[in-house]
Amino acid sequence: MKVIFKHKRKKYQADLSKPIDISIPIRNGEQNPNCFWAPMPEFEPVRAESFVGSTAEGGLVNFFNIKINPHGNGTHTECVGHIAKEKFSILDCLTSHHHFVKLVSIFPTKLENGDRVILKEQVKEVFKKNEATALAIRTQPNDDFKRITNYSGANPPYLHHEAVAYLVNCGVEHLLIDLPSVDREEDEGKLLAHKAFWQYPDNIRKNATITELFYATSELKDDLYLLNLQIISLDLDVSPSKPTLYELKLI
Repeated sequence: MKVIFKHKRKKYQADLSKPIDISIPIRNGEQNPNCFWAPMPEFEPVRAESFVGSTAEGGLVNFFNIKINPHGNGTHTECVGHIAKEKFSILDCLTSHHHFVKLVSIFPTKLENGDRVILKEQVKEVFKKNEATALAIRTQPNDDFKRITNYSGANPPYLHHEAVAYLVNCGVEHLLIDLPSVDREEDEGKLLAHKAFWQYPDNIRKNATITELFYATSELKDDLYLLNLQIISLDLDVSPSKPTLYELKLI
């Protein structure tokens, strides 16, 4: 199936039969990315008297309980409820699932204190005002190890809050990064990038979202795509998510 749509007076075509999944699957055990010392996911069959919810153990069906931390275990999409004192659910904040997105690759700048940061100047080089409503930032270097990296205690790269404020001014409503957080791992609770993106608490952007820990292979070129951003119907500030890209053809 192919769809045709317009963006900034240009007409594009996307082939919906050729999705490019940039989410990281959540698996049982250690083969997952991990951050902020979250426990690893656990998948356990239900056990009750003679019943076992595992065909591998002789049960008639697979019937598992799962234990995950969406913020710490894999690709997830969060809303302002992540930092707000008020309750905001991702179900109410993510109201549109298709977006025009630009994928860009950036090598974080190493500061004198050792931090690796994506700066405003770097973002300005690859993204202009009203270019797209969504931006996906792929950090360099890039390899499959991102699928299982344990970031806890490693002070991974992050975005400078001035870079985030620039993106807000450019019209970005949905920000995707392949990092654990837009903010520094330990920042004394300042959360400057989160607050800049959601303009919290003075001018809250309720329908804006941040997706973290995606993975885009190096073969996927920096370009404009159609984004389908899907979550599960989980009434929390966050949900495991499945961002999917579709290549665009200008017609």
